[in-house]
Amino acid sequence: IGFTGSFEHDGANVEAVLEQIQLNFYISPVLLIVPVLLIVVIVKKMPPLPAILFGVLLGGLFAVIFQPDIIRNVAGDSHGFFMSSYVAVMQAMFGDISILTENEMVNELLTTTGMAGMLDTIWLILAAMVFGGVMESAGLLMRISEAIIKWAHSTGSLVASTVVTSIFFNITASDQYIAIVVPGRMYAKTYRERGYKPELLSRTLEDGGTVTSVLIPWNTCGATQSRVLGVSTFTYLPYCFFNIISPFTTIIIASINYRIRRIGEEDDRDNSMEVKDR
Repeated sequence: IGFTGSFEHDGANVEAVLEQIQLNFYISPVLLIVPVLLIVVIVKKMPPLPAILFGVLLGGLFAVIFQPDIIRNVAGDSHGFFMSSYVAVMQAMFGDISILTENEMVNELLTTTGMAGMLDTIWLILAAMVFGGVMESAGLLMRISEAIIKWAHSTGSLVASTVVTSIFFNITASDQYIAIVVPGRMYAKTYRERGYKPELLSRTLEDGGTVTSVLIPWNTCGATQSRVLGVSTFTYLPYCFFNIISPFTTIIIASINYRIRRIGEEDDRDNSMEVKDR
């Protein structure tokens, strides 16, 4: 994984790639305006859909202004410039794009399938969400998980039950959100009745549901990561140290009651400090 072994790279190949990029694209600091403005809208907490639309439109506009040769390359010469711009931007968003240069490595880098190439993953996500929603609405997931709660008597066992339930939902419901929301609803009352602060449940759901979702091949997160990285889930799984260790660490910390905060502790501490001040 990079701790040992030797790596060689050909400086000539790097120079050839850079040369082809400079020959085919307009490279300027002005193009950094797009990511900078995207960061601004994120900081301003613009809702996701408008922010994505803003980024897409801004990127398309900058492509039309600063990359006219690429626009003609993608759309062809059979259209006028304005029609070519529209065709190229739309094609880049949803379809196959292949920009040909004299370097095979650059050609591979500049070839993409757009949104159409992600349809397999999108179908899986939709199917997982529908399946999980039906299971939750029918009460089947709740019925299965309630049997686990009765065995949780201590802090460690309660946290372990929450982690196992989240992982179970990641495997069966195939969706990270269900693996977080459903156990959260199930265990919220139990955590509250036992006097634990909500942050304990929140942290446990994060360590049990969020980080393990990418380790399940048929989970929406695992499928997406596999598609983006171009490798199977089981190929990168052995190197996901944090994702594997995190659930066990959470259970161990809860078992020894290390910094497990309970409702009313801070209030009691504040009251005692006020008494001392008086």
